[in-house]
Amino acid sequence: MAAQAAHTPQSPVRVSLADLVRLRPAGESLHLTAPRIRVATAGGHVSPYKGRGVEFDESRPYQPGDDLRTIDWRVTARTGKPHTKVFREERNRPVFVWLDLRRPMLFATRGAFKAVRAAEMAAMVAWSAVGNGDRLGGLVFSSTEHHELRPALGARSALRLLQTISTQSFWEPPPAIAATEVDAERALLRLTRVARPGSLIFLLSDFRRLGADAERHLRQLSGHCDLLLVHFYDAVEAELPPPGRYRIESVGRSFAIETGNDAMRRRYHERFAERRAVLQSLSRMPGVRLVDCPTDAEPRSVLAQQFRQR
Repeated sequence: MAAQAAHTPQSPVRVSLADLVRLRPAGESLHLTAPRIRVATAGGHVSPYKGRGVEFDESRPYQPGDDLRTIDWRVTARTGKPHTKVFREERNRPVFVWLDLRRPMLFATRGAFKAVRAAEMAAMVAWSAVGNGDRLGGLVFSSTEHHELRPALGARSALRLLQTISTQSFWEPPPAIAATEVDAERALLRLTRVARPGSLIFLLSDFRRLGADAERHLRQLSGHCDLLLVHFYDAVEAELPPPGRYRIESVGRSFAIETGNDAMRRRYHERFAERRAVLQSLSRMPGVRLVDCPTDAEPRSVLAQQFRQR
């Protein structure tokens, strides 16, 4: 029986602590911090990575797109050719996971729930941080719960985060809509107060209903941290299926949709494109990167495309 249980496929609609612990080898195989970064402060002085986190590595010839504030004037004067300062990361950098488990994340028509994919990615980030000797912290929230974990070193910090993520209440149908829901904007505001300068922050969400002040909070964070926005979505959210009548089942609810109206199909696609455009606009801020993760994709493959492997 034990051998059978070990081979039981993971549920596509929820995660357990054992599921997330099993991702340790996959997470430790990834190096989720950029090996070299070029940065400068607003005043034009090269700083230790947005306040902390890196040290000078070398100078190299200037390349189009390099920040002019990082030019190494001494080497440029000596060689007669423009050179840019390059920095490499130090260990023990704070790595923070901001994980959205609100009700819209408990949905998929293929693969696994958005929340499941986000939880898997959070686990890989956690184990990568442990393998890299970084401090790991987290902020995990749903429509009714909010948990904060201070950055700490070691496997215990990863287990603490994974235990929080696998809490049963996150994966059950929520009760009647609460009078005061935990919204993404408030969770972002808390992130601005708990994320330390120099942190690498993974924001894992479908980014629905971010709120009017979300951009301001993200700008504040990007001023002293690096942000990776990982956008989780289902194919049906991006494009309606062929014309017809479909029954959609999600956590605690079931409803039918008609997809034959051309004008409705066009508006539906435009709304998704508009949300995606907002995220693309945010990703143009310095220190912010946007990554897409559909529900039928493997989070490890998505991360491996963005970061080098050990």
